[in-house]
Amino acid sequence: METSKVYFTDMRCRVGTSLLDKMDRLILAAGIEQINFQHAFVAIKIHFGEPGNLAYLRPNFAKTVSDRVKKLGGLPFLTDSNTLYVGRRNNALLHLDAAYENGYSPFSTGCQVIIADGLRGTDDVEVPIKGGICMQSALIGRAIMDADVLISLNHFKGHELTGFGGAIKNIGMGSGSRAGKMAMHSNGKPEIDQEKCVGCRTCAKYCNQAAIIFGEDKKATIDHELCAGCGRCIASCNLNAIAPKFDGSSNDVNMRMVEYAKAVLDGRPHFHISVVNQVSPYCDCHGENDAAIIPDIGIFAGFDPVALDHACIDMVNAAPVISGSALAETHGHEEGAPCGCTGKADHFHSIHPATDWRSQIAHSEAIGLGTGRYELITLK
Repeated sequence: METSKVYFTDMRCRVGTSLLDKMDRLILAAGIEQINFQHAFVAIKIHFGEPGNLAYLRPNFAKTVSDRVKKLGGLPFLTDSNTLYVGRRNNALLHLDAAYENGYSPFSTGCQVIIADGLRGTDDVEVPIKGGICMQSALIGRAIMDADVLISLNHFKGHELTGFGGAIKNIGMGSGSRAGKMAMHSNGKPEIDQEKCVGCRTCAKYCNQAAIIFGEDKKATIDHELCAGCGRCIASCNLNAIAPKFDGSSNDVNMRMVEYAKAVLDGRPHFHISVVNQVSPYCDCHGENDAAIIPDIGIFAGFDPVALDHACIDMVNAAPVISGSALAETHGHEEGAPCGCTGKADHFHSIHPATDWRSQIAHSEAIGLGTGRYELITLK
């Protein structure tokens, strides 16, 4: 298998040069100009951060990418799909409020913000997964699939279910509609919290299988024999009374997420940027963030999201541990030590022992999403 080129620049900035200048030079060196952006709708897939979390990417990074796309003739917009869990990004109105609160607006980034799967998370497109092993099709936010070009801009960090969150997760999990996210997360079907249900029957209007029934108390229950597990009832409930069973294993979720990423990327130009700073142990979906586990590393860019993720994880694992962090508290890590466990350092596995991030790389290679083999090209 051939290697992919991954371009990297560190966080050092001499007087007169900003990190954003370095980022722009990096994406140019990595070949973003090879893409024909003329009059193209360009989805910049990003995570706006759950309010209360301060580890998410600052909007300045997004503006740098947006400005470059416009200079190349493209029509960029920032986008993400609604979340499946309860929070401040589970419908488009709350999601936009959260994005604006965290600094992502047309005024700060130079481009519009569009929630990819619509108001309730039901505006999706069923996309075939070429070479899919776990799944044959994916439910992707319509605005993402309507774009001509996709650029992923992600904050590289740990994740309690997938091991780490990088380019693959930003694209695969992040582009899935609410129903798509359920398909990736769950081997089961949704359930209704009887205490929260008020019997409004809104969920029944969105069920194509007539699987939602109402008892004498007028509260809903789901007949799992009829339920198809599409998750649309979850999106329809304004009271958050319906929730999925998050029963997929780490490897199951990783493999499905990889296949969703392939559905998003197949058949159109794409480019990927990862910022490895404020590397928190958990996802930016939390309404808080733990202290960084390692020092800031830098920015990576390239055309292969798999190679990009592998380069990022290698450099994270080679980095020293920050004293007082969650990583320092696990498995006898000491300040400045690469890792306290046996063998090669595996920082995210040390924090989340039930996860195996390697399944992301292995399955990506198996279905042709990309390669974990990379040549690192460093720019000063």
